[in-house]
Amino acid sequence: MTHIWDISPPVDPASPVFPGDTPYAQQWVAQIAPGCPVNVSAVTHSPHVGAHADAPLHYDPAGAAIGAVGLDPYLGPCRVVHVLHARPLVRLADVAHALPGLPPRLLLRCYARQPQAFDADLPGLEPALIEALADAGVQLVGTDSASVDPAASKTLDAHQVLRRRGLRVLENLLLDDVPAGDYELIALPLKWMQADASPVRAILRSLHG
Repeated sequence: MTHIWDISPPVDPASPVFPGDTPYAQQWVAQIAPGCPVNVSAVTHSPHVGAHADAPLHYDPAGAAIGAVGLDPYLGPCRVVHVLHARPLVRLADVAHALPGLPPRLLLRCYARQPQAFDADLPGLEPALIEALADAGVQLVGTDSASVDPAASKTLDAHQVLRRRGLRVLENLLLDDVPAGDYELIALPLKWMQADASPVRAILRSLHG
């Protein structure tokens, strides 16, 4: 039987958000009662809450919205690598052991347990690491951190390498219980044609049952 790991954290009003971003909120606009057969809610939140895919538009004013990007990077073989002690940046040396035979998708587990509040000291990615991954044919990099750049960064050096090299990125993944190794990733963004990101319901499937 194929095993499935759900790598999307729960999303609710307590979900961490980047300071100044829009938290999850929900209100009922209709509720089941005499004369009303359904519950209907209205939801507001940043598209960066929970597991999400950044669009190029997020870090490039001329970049594509998330609904316009191709889906191939978000579906297929991937490798999970543990880098639990890599701070403040995950560097090329931290993942060099996992590069031979690397599939087109790499997910980095930076936390032993994903924090339940925003981590101002979140682990980012060294731009040189992203350059090396692109050279190795990687199409997508994912992390359980809230960003691939340090929280205080104003230059977003890692994001700019993603832009220049055409890589896709997943952030806020939940990798707490996922062993290092190879899997199939399924993490499709919504077809939001004006959005700078999209929530994903990200899962991993075992490759060999």
